Amino acid sequence: MKTVGVSYHPKNQAAPFVAEKTVALLKELGVETWMVSAWDSEELRRQASGADLIITVGGDGTILRTANAVIPGSACIAGINLGRLGFLTEISTEDTGEKIPALVRGEGWIDERTLLEAELTLPGTEENAKRRFVALNDVVVARGEVTRIIHIETRVNGDLLTTYRADGVILATATGSTGYALAAGGPVLYPSSKDFLLVPILPHLGLNYNMVLPADSEVQLQIINTHVAALNIDGHISCSLPDGASITIRRSPHTIRFLRALPKTTFYNTIEKRLKV
Repeated sequence: MKTVGVSYHPKNQAAPFVAEKTVALLKELGVETWMVSAWDSEELRRQASGADLIITVGGDGTILRTANAVIPGSACIAGINLGRLGFLTEISTEDTGEKIPALVRGEGWIDERTLLEAELTLPGTEENAKRRFVALNDVVVARGEVTRIIHIETRVNGDLLTTYRADGVILATATGSTGYALAAGGPVLYPSSKDFLLVPILPHLGLNYNMVLPADSEVQLQIINTHVAALNIDGHISCSLPDGASITIRRSPHTIRFLRALPKTTFYNTIEKRLKV
């Protein structure tokens, strides 16, 4: 590898220190390196375009921000975990001296994850004014500042499924199935699955089932409300949804790649422990 970057959580007290130590280690290994806050999305995106590998320092949230900056590039991601045991971060601070040199040498295996693409259309906007987002974990349509249920007309491949009267709806990838979707009662998908989930959030007097949708599905959510709802992408990108707003969600043509140091069976060996943290 020629260039390995480091992105870190700026609000975690230990993260900048660990990131600096990681940069020093990379320099000792003879690779070009840089260090950027994962919250500085523009600079991170600029740097990520030329990287072979990006090592994140923080938790799963730091990886989500870094992944958003990488897409649609080809850089791999590896995560140093600080704090709780995460599903995406796997390298402990104690193991960096062993694991990082191994990854730089090209050891490990590629874990490729499916992404979702969300297309937002606001009422009265032109076709070319649509906003597009990519999510590694989930796309969430939920109630906004007003604490009342929202109405979401939901279609799958053009066919009406139902109009949810609920706190919201989650569309989650296999990666995101262990996050908010799981807390809302959804199942856990195997990480490499290309299918995705539709999980209603506290539905009232209506369809109260989670659905596993095939990879080629397209879901359209239409807001039917007198008060503003909200769209959230991966927990850190959000915008308001007025009455009539429409969100179309499908599997993205892009993927994100993680460079893993631990065996593939680790998911099954550790899932109970991770869910209890």
